[in-house]
Amino acid sequence: MVNLVVFARAAVGRSMSSTRPLLTSNLNGNKFTSRNESTGFNFEPSEESKSFIELSSKFTRDEIIPKAAYYDKTGEYPWDIIKKAHSLGLMNFFVPTKYGGPGLSLTDSLLIGEEISYGCTGISTVLGSNALAGAPILLYGSEELKQKYLGWIASEPVMGAYGVTEPGTGSDVSGLKTKAVKNEDGDWIINGQKMWITNGGTAKWFFVLTRTNPDPKAKTSEAFTGFVVDRDTPGVTPGRKEWNMGQRCSDTRGIIFENVKVPKQNMVGPEGKGFLVAMSAFDFTRPAVAAMGVGLARRCLDEASKYALERKAFGQPIANYQAIQFKLADMMIGVETAKLAYLKAAWLHDNGKRNTLMASIAKCYSGDIANRSATEAVQVFGGAGFNAEYPVEKLMRDAKILQIYEGTGEIQRMVIAREHITELAKKGM
Repeated sequence: MVNLVVFARAAVGRSMSSTRPLLTSNLNGNKFTSRNESTGFNFEPSEESKSFIELSSKFTRDEIIPKAAYYDKTGEYPWDIIKKAHSLGLMNFFVPTKYGGPGLSLTDSLLIGEEISYGCTGISTVLGSNALAGAPILLYGSEELKQKYLGWIASEPVMGAYGVTEPGTGSDVSGLKTKAVKNEDGDWIINGQKMWITNGGTAKWFFVLTRTNPDPKAKTSEAFTGFVVDRDTPGVTPGRKEWNMGQRCSDTRGIIFENVKVPKQNMVGPEGKGFLVAMSAFDFTRPAVAAMGVGLARRCLDEASKYALERKAFGQPIANYQAIQFKLADMMIGVETAKLAYLKAAWLHDNGKRNTLMASIAKCYSGDIANRSATEAVQVFGGAGFNAEYPVEKLMRDAKILQIYEGTGEIQRMVIAREHITELAKKGM
């Protein structure tokens, strides 16, 4: 098997850059080389990006699509796909080359993620889950933590997990009750419970958000602290695997922490600033969920289009009927516009600009588009769409979580409105 980085370098004959924005300005000195270039945008992926898309698309066709139904029915964790993807470099794109990772731009990471999600968003969630767990370490962790944990997932097919949600606190992160208390040695003792944790039973380590300020009136910005906790630490107990509506191969569990001792060196960021540390990961990962939604919506469009061309009613393919054509057209509109949203969010990130607003727009919109596309695909299939032997039934089940995890659609709308109003205030409106 060929590694992603080696493949890309061979394909384009040049070394990789840490940031390769897909939307670029093409200038010749101080003059635009053509009228089209005067817009400052280029919607053609770079040759390097095309090579990433080609490799991930082939991997999806060969390894994911043929096995997706099996993993959906059994709920097994796709270790064989994980190992193959890791050997090809199709995981952990966010890890810098310094720590052994591909060090890709967010744009390229999302283009790859879209292709993999076309095959199965459950498997895509698994392959991309280290980004959410590792982002707090990358952004705020010590050099020691980066070397150990980012280097670990880059060198081996090892999984991490992001432990924030609790049984009584989903969107209301500020209400979490898992506590960490400092002992006389300066280390920390964690007690509490997390819920709906992706990779809960397969992760080798967890990023865990805890309350470290016992004052219930403490500001959210001062009340919480994040830690990296190794799975084999005494007192860490994963619960049973949850059987979910969709994305069933993704391992989702509750985790109990009972008198878990964590060394002070495993603190991520300053004490009391854990909320900021945990939330900062979403500007990086919400666009990834948006790319997943686009991949799923594309698959819905392709499956519905193929079926509409084959299925005949009243003597002709149903694709000839305007009722079906409108459904396909709306699905295509959604795919194209949702992709533009996630690309802008990624472009902002890759160019060092704050992307909180666009990350939420992309995630919110793409989740809705994925669900709408899945519903329409089932409708195009008619009775067959309601049957588990056809692919769109699974797509519909898989799509729903895209409106829920990493911030519900309602939370995204709150973020969008907040960012909008804040910007208006800056302008004096």
